Amino acid sequence: MTDHPVIALDDVVHQRVRLGILTVTQQARRVEFGYLRTELGLTAGNLSQHLGVLEQAGLITIDKGYDGKRPRTWIQLTKAGKKALRDEIATLKLLIRQLEADEA
Repeated sequence: MTDHPVIALDDVVHQRVRLGILTVTQQARRVEFGYLRTELGLTAGNLSQHLGVLEQAGLITIDKGYDGKRPRTWIQLTKAGKKALRDEIATLKLLIRQLEADEA
């Protein structure tokens, strides 16, 4: 018996907010903290916690700097982050195909 595809879902990636962070960051390539906060409807503290989980897992890098005199924080996916997102999407697509086949 083979494992069900749901086993392949990554708990770090699959959590709704973290999946949102990864997808928005992938689309933008490099995203500013405030933009992510607004786009995902999060508080700064909540976003910071999720970013910490993703950074610790090696899926993102966080760079702090300045835009003129204003401090900024930028988030970017690592190679591992891009792969984790691709793998998660592939697993979700497999699950969808299985469900659609069961309904046919």
